[in-house]
Amino acid sequence: MADNRRSRVITYGVARTPNRAMLRAVGFTDTDFDKPIVGVGNAHSTITPCNVGIGALAAQAEQALREAGAMPVSFGTITISDGISMGTEGMKYSLVSREVIADAIETVGNGQCLDGMLATGGCDKNMPGAMIAIARMNIPAIFVYGGTIKPGRYKGQDLTIVSAFEAVGQYAAGKLSVEDLQGVERNACPGAGACGGMYTANTMSSAFEALGMSLMGSSTLCAEDPEKVQSARRSAQVLVDAIQEQRLPRAIMTRQAFENAFAVVMALGGSTNAVLHLLAIANAAEVDFSIDDVETIRRQVPVLCELKPSGRFVTSQFHEVGGTPQVMKILLAHGLLHGACLTVSGHSIAELLADIPAEPPSDQDIIRPFKQPLYPQGHLAILRGNLAEEGAVAKVTGIKQRRITGPARVFDSEEGALEAILADQIVAGDIVVIRYEGPKGGPGMREMLAPTSAIIGKGLGDAVGLITDGRFSGGTYGMVVGHVAPEAAVGGTIALVREGDEITIDADRNLLMLHVADTEIVQRRAAWQPPRPIYRRGVLAKYAKLVSSASIGAVTDKDLFD
Repeated sequence: MADNRRSRVITYGVARTPNRAMLRAVGFTDTDFDKPIVGVGNAHSTITPCNVGIGALAAQAEQALREAGAMPVSFGTITISDGISMGTEGMKYSLVSREVIADAIETVGNGQCLDGMLATGGCDKNMPGAMIAIARMNIPAIFVYGGTIKPGRYKGQDLTIVSAFEAVGQYAAGKLSVEDLQGVERNACPGAGACGGMYTANTMSSAFEALGMSLMGSSTLCAEDPEKVQSARRSAQVLVDAIQEQRLPRAIMTRQAFENAFAVVMALGGSTNAVLHLLAIANAAEVDFSIDDVETIRRQVPVLCELKPSGRFVTSQFHEVGGTPQVMKILLAHGLLHGACLTVSGHSIAELLADIPAEPPSDQDIIRPFKQPLYPQGHLAILRGNLAEEGAVAKVTGIKQRRITGPARVFDSEEGALEAILADQIVAGDIVVIRYEGPKGGPGMREMLAPTSAIIGKGLGDAVGLITDGRFSGGTYGMVVGHVAPEAAVGGTIALVREGDEITIDADRNLLMLHVADTEIVQRRAAWQPPRPIYRRGVLAKYAKLVSSASIGAVTDKDLFD
């Protein structure tokens, strides 16, 4: 398929003269028609610091493509800032934007018969959206990450965007002054780049490096550092070679490559959203990979890095001590990475890691030696039980207790839960249930950073559980369980929970259980009525109509005609 696309682009003939005429208008000359035409998916925007520096990177990549013998054509893609829309109706559009981005890049790539694709991204959904499109198109492609933000500083403390959310809870609990609340807010984000901990953007960039679709060593570069520009230019050169050699994404994104990606996510202590996004990318690549495979990898791979949100350090500091390649080499040395997997550069994972030591530097605490891990097993546990027959994702790092049983405090929206937390209506031992926030029910599966940060700010992070059919920010930590499936909107058991019902969250037994008799659950289900859709037109309505379960990645194109 890729060879046919290429021949249509570079061998026009007389019948294709109108196409040549239009391309001349955007800068093509006679010699350019013999070059591979490469799309540059430019995710630049001034909506969010994550993407504000991408325009300059895309321009450098275009120049490098020309110098390497290709002809770049640039087009824009969208972004939604999770951090800005968090806690609002606008957050419903965040996960939806992943599908919009994927559809847009696929549409341009296939609609214009491009020979290759250099996709850029900085915010959470640019990245999986681009990779879903790359997997669908299966033309030579590479992903260029916009880079991480540097930490903010206030009163001697490193800050990230999550610091601002937690400060709200601390202020509400009387633990923070107005002056300090404003000080945190004003200093949390000092410049360009994606949120600075091992949150969703940095988790996904590291996963893409492990997947083989980005340059080795590129995932933890700071957005404002000169080496980020150099990496973008090198990515363009590698892509031109991949086009010439016809190294296709589906030859790189194999099942073993996805196992590598998940192993790295576990070792880093990465975001719960990685489960959702990597499952969606595997679906697009037609790779057989399930949520149960995630649990298998979790049991094998230790958490090696102490990174925010559940640790002390930020991604820029992680980069300085070896970053993702160092972690990959540790895993490879202990048989937890498939070294033979191909990368977009044409080299194998093992070849690219050959010169990296098998143990991390001894003069730092960010990356632990394999025999002295932060946690002996991965942190993203897949829970099941009568509350999550299709599975749910629990993040279990940074918590003192891995099991909690308590009364349900039930809310049919994020706003209702946040109001109760800030009003001190949630107490130690409670289990907060936030439902009708799933892929269909939200629609859009909002992230719950505001209520989880408020719980942490109130000092209840180890004493209160929270379950939801929505998602969590990569900045979330505590006894939290998300992606509960089936979701409430389709009649999942979470829709049947009543105030005061006893619930158990048990990370050690991978259990999420509603302690109500089966006969009572049957009666409640018989009486349950699905809610009327909130949105009946527009992008949210289309998304709600098409979206699948979170247990398979909340994709919108799963077996549409089966």
